[in-house]
This record gives sequence, structure tokens and C-alpha cells, in this order.
Amino acid sequence: MAIRPILILPDPRLRKVAEPVAEIDDTIRALSVDMLETMYDAPGIGLAATQLGIMKRIFVMDCAPPDDPPQPMTIVNPEILWTSEEPETSEEGCLSIPDVYEEVTRHERVRMRWLGLDGETHEQEFGDRWAVCIQHELDHLDGKLFIDYLGPVKRRMIVSKMKKLKKERGRA
Repeated sequence: MAIRPILILPDPRLRKVAEPVAEIDDTIRALSVDMLETMYDAPGIGLAATQLGIMKRIFVMDCAPPDDPPQPMTIVNPEILWTSEEPETSEEGCLSIPDVYEEVTRHERVRMRWLGLDGETHEQEFGDRWAVCIQHELDHLDGKLFIDYLGPVKRRMIVSKMKKLKKERGRA
């Protein structure tokens, strides 16, 4: 188990499309443990493998309310099967874009199919924070970031801010 470094925008790896996971093996299970540990440490509610520079279609999430017990999920090779027509606008942030929060409109509900760490195919409908998190993390696997839903001026300002932050942290 290890906390791994999270890539910061504008790292070009954040714009790459992840490859499907061929099989659930001990390497993927260990990656899942590291991803959850990294996500909780950050702290965040979701983390895609691409944010760690690993171009595999896997993400972890836990959208349980703060006073509830943790509900960690590992999602491998996710596929959205259905989205509601109702929009949901909420404030989003991203571990790869620290300290930036903006309003983003997504689908209120989604139905997703994925492979679990048990090797089985799962399918479930999600709403609320879970649906938003799924769409956000799936975007990461497709090389898309939440700032892509913003206007070009705001997006450029955020990218500029992240370049400055990376330089200050010595991670340019």
C-alpha cells in the first residue's frame, strides 16, 4: 500500500485516453488499494488511474456522506448505459486541479456497467453525488477534465494558475 503522487494540470498525461484493463489480477487489486489510499489522503471522493499516470480504465470513488461509514468502490472498464435527461448542476473540484471549484452541469442519474475486483460484471443506477462523480471520473479516463465544460477564458485562467502552482511546487 502506498500513497502515490497525483498529476497536476497541465500534465499531458491527463489528456490521454486510458486503455481497457485486460484482466483483474493482483496488480490491479494492488493498484486499487493504492488509489483508494491516495484518494482518501488527498482528500477526495474519486480518483482515476490516469491521474496517477497509469493509462488504464479504472477509477475509485467513495461518495458516502462524511458521517456515514466509508463505501469505497473500484470501477474497472466502466461503461455508461443510460443517462437521465434531467440536468444536475453542482460545484466540482479535481485532485489534479487543486483549489479550483466551478459549477458544472451533468446528468442527474446514470446507469453504469463495470467490472469489479471480483472479476464479475456489475450494473447499477446511480444518482446525486455518485452520478456526478462517475461522470467526472469517466471523463478522466477519456482524457477530459471538468474545466472543459467551462468557457474558454475561464479555462485559460485556470490552466495558467495550475502552471504557476506547478512551478512553485517544483513540479514543472
